Amino acid sequence: MDELYAGVDLGGTTIWCALADRDGNIVCDSQIDTDAHEGPKAVLDRIGDVVEALSAKAQKRPVGLGMGVPGVVDLKTGVTKFLPNLPTLWRDIEAGKILSERIGCTVRLLNDVRMATLGELTFGWGRSAPTLVFFALGTGIGGGITVDGKLRLGPLGEAGELGHQTVMTDGPLCGCGNRGCMETLAAGPAIAAEGVRLMRTNLAPKLYDLVGGDPGKVTPKEMADAAEAGDEAVRVGIYRAADYLAVGVANMVTALHPDVVVLGGGVAEMGDILMDRVRESVRDRVRMIPADQIRIERSQLGEKAGLLGAVALASRGYGTEDNDQ
Repeated sequence: MDELYAGVDLGGTTIWCALADRDGNIVCDSQIDTDAHEGPKAVLDRIGDVVEALSAKAQKRPVGLGMGVPGVVDLKTGVTKFLPNLPTLWRDIEAGKILSERIGCTVRLLNDVRMATLGELTFGWGRSAPTLVFFALGTGIGGGITVDGKLRLGPLGEAGELGHQTVMTDGPLCGCGNRGCMETLAAGPAIAAEGVRLMRTNLAPKLYDLVGGDPGKVTPKEMADAAEAGDEAVRVGIYRAADYLAVGVANMVTALHPDVVVLGGGVAEMGDILMDRVRESVRDRVRMIPADQIRIERSQLGEKAGLLGAVALASRGYGTEDNDQ
């Protein structure tokens, strides 16, 4: 059997661990609850337990481990600096060192969305399109950029925060402190909030039926289904969010002229109603580059983008000529 690498996708509610070979073929995997309220040490201990269990199942230990974390991490030291969605914020936790000593291999950490970008670069669209822009559309909007087959990280590993482009100068206040970020207008909560508003004003009867009148069950996917079923007001709401997203996509296309723009995350699962509108709106906005050269595609890896990115990180490093870029 070829050498195996461990990939860990650390989320606010779930941890996904896997052992895979260098080509991204998963040998075995497991998901556990994060239980972040127990604190960093307990979470890291349980990650170690899962990797040990997977190693026993595969009858082979990993020679490297990559882990995506939801926030800021020091790439050189593996020390977490700020994970905003986890209790205690994981400030100055030597996560890399702790896992390395527990598992007995090299450990590399990276922001989770940059990790998903690395996964797409290594095992998805990046195999034929080495310069790409990745948008992760979910509760927030994250992103990543690769140029000529290399992940661009910047000095702090934070290059690629695409969801915090300003797309409305006097728009809603964002959690980052800015106003009018794309994230406030086109992420999952913004789309769902419009669906709830339409439902409560009797403008979305199909959506009402789909969720049984429960606003808490409104998601972008239900809204897409309602629009396809005939809720025109819901369709308009989806198009409005898609247009805001397209502003950010068009900015990146004009600035970088990538081979492909990739949309991933749960919101991208809305399908053609979102994708077709984004493509149309981007073509209307981008004038300096021939429109037929603009490729906008859904992720080839889906929910496994981050996990496979972690495997790529463990087996290949950060995808740059050196780890400072």
